[in-house]
Amino acid sequence: MSIDIAVIPVAGHGTRLLPSTKSQPKEMLPVGRKPVVQYVVEELALNGIRRSMFITGPGKTSIENHFDWDDELISYLRTTGREDQLQDLEYERFDMEYAYTRQRRQLGLGHAVLCAQPFVRNQPFVVALGDSIIGLHAKSNIIQRMIDEYDRSDDIHAVVAFEPVPKEHVTRYGIAKPHGDTADVFELEDLIEKPSVDEAPSNLAVAARYVFSPEIFNALEQTEPGKGGEIQLTDAIRLLLSSGRRGIGIRLSEAERRFDIGNFTSYFHAFTEFALTDPEYGPELRDYVRGLLED
Repeated sequence: MSIDIAVIPVAGHGTRLLPSTKSQPKEMLPVGRKPVVQYVVEELALNGIRRSMFITGPGKTSIENHFDWDDELISYLRTTGREDQLQDLEYERFDMEYAYTRQRRQLGLGHAVLCAQPFVRNQPFVVALGDSIIGLHAKSNIIQRMIDEYDRSDDIHAVVAFEPVPKEHVTRYGIAKPHGDTADVFELEDLIEKPSVDEAPSNLAVAARYVFSPEIFNALEQTEPGKGGEIQLTDAIRLLLSSGRRGIGIRLSEAERRFDIGNFTSYFHAFTEFALTDPEYGPELRDYVRGLLED
């Protein structure tokens, strides 16, 4: 079975990045030369995804505009002798169909995924969070590896990507409880949301990429709202696992670090690393930063 459909939740308010996100989505903040969400779509395209459904919210129309074909801009670049800049719009030519639907109420990530049910219907699908980049410059094949693992057996209903984190940081994430050892691919027994350091069953944190069977929609519909009336995706996965459905965890490789654009600290780190490794501007920027640090 080949999975070619992805759901990209981008409806969050981005309040931890105010005031930068007051009038633009956090997913459109630049990291190096590109907005965050473009890296996500490039990763999906690289891994064979051909249909993407964005779950949007108020103030997110710039995401739709970004992925539209802009004939006027292309014509302007050509008529003004700037054809070399057309390469910056190559993403417009991806073999990708885009769809958009609104999460009309902010009821959590699980609810956002549930909003995609009319689009996905009875197909397996990928979920890629729109504020997280996997791998430097989105050079990652984690999604293809997850799809391959999903296809190995008819009884797998969830494949979740995980990243090792320092033990003292487990309180910030959903943490894997593996069944048996924690090889690169492992059976997932449970997920523990933000455990204490002493209670954490591992140091493997959920890393913003999932593959689901359509069974996840039944689980989401049965999931009780939690704090703030929100339906949590982690709770729905736990419900799947507790009902006997099989889940698999896959570790990110060392080259596939997650860049989470969720707060200014992580955003500054990501922007700095992407800018310093830019093939054109990185060397000069490194010299400039080195000079600042030496002053």
